[in-house]
Amino acid sequence: MDNSIYAQLNLFRLIAAAGSITAAARQLGITTPSASQGLKQLEAKIGVPLFIRSTRSIHLTEAGEQLLARTADALLTLHQAVDEARQAGDEPSGCVRITLSRFAYQLILRPVFADFCRRYPQLQLEISIHDGTIDLISSGFDLGIRFGNALEDGVVARPLYPAMREGLYASRAYLDAHGTPQTPADLLHHRLVAYRFVTANHLYPLTLHEDGQDISVTMPSPLICNDIEVMNDAVRDGLAIARIFEPIRDRQADRDAFIPVLEPYWRRYPPVYLYYRRHAQKARRVQVLIDYLLGRTGMIGMDVRRHKGGRQTA
Repeated sequence: MDNSIYAQLNLFRLIAAAGSITAAARQLGITTPSASQGLKQLEAKIGVPLFIRSTRSIHLTEAGEQLLARTADALLTLHQAVDEARQAGDEPSGCVRITLSRFAYQLILRPVFADFCRRYPQLQLEISIHDGTIDLISSGFDLGIRFGNALEDGVVARPLYPAMREGLYASRAYLDAHGTPQTPADLLHHRLVAYRFVTANHLYPLTLHEDGQDISVTMPSPLICNDIEVMNDAVRDGLAIARIFEPIRDRQADRDAFIPVLEPYWRRYPPVYLYYRRHAQKARRVQVLIDYLLGRTGMIGMDVRRHKGGRQTA
């Protein structure tokens, strides 16, 4: 086999994950023209285009999708073998890539990542904030943090944080001006800070729990955002009611200014899980982050769970 094929397939995988030749080149520490040339050489060997290119985007062809699916596991196995050999007996080194939602970053990773980096100076931590669905294997991430434990085959999930409620909060100034809603029906006369999932380009519906059932409530929205801090600021400024997870609200220095609204109707979310590719923990650079996160959340030692079918959602 051509001894350059591994490097070209790895480049191909990174381009597919990043959706950009430039981004893939940056990860590999090479120039964009070099990455583009490497992709052309791979396509020449295979004999078919792997991507459909335009001035603004790059997408896999059918042949590209098939190649990615057939080579993903093999490439990851090779990466892990190299990591194990390189790091045997040495201090963990290399890059650990983790994907998580904005909420999971605020609650779990933000308070601890600087300490982790100081403890392991030879490691490079790459944090990707993404609220949409991520295929851990094809995207090339080592770890992910999301709600729930329904994962694609070949991925392990371990609990990091217990189930929690999504609360509705408002400021005293807002409630004095607009009144305090007593039932979900009262919300029709109030305003809500709307949250948009950028990747899916849709607004996140407000769901409450009433009489044992989930109900959706549509409210006027003076503000649309995709960031937790913006929602917090909107409450502080008395603009509207906002949805904020209880643990996030409890960590605010001015948490007493966030007044609960309609608490009996709040929706409960499933536990938060750390998930990673099966056998990925054999690479010491990955294992140290797994152990660190499980240890810091106090849930280390709980059962490992493996699931087939379904994709992890934010």
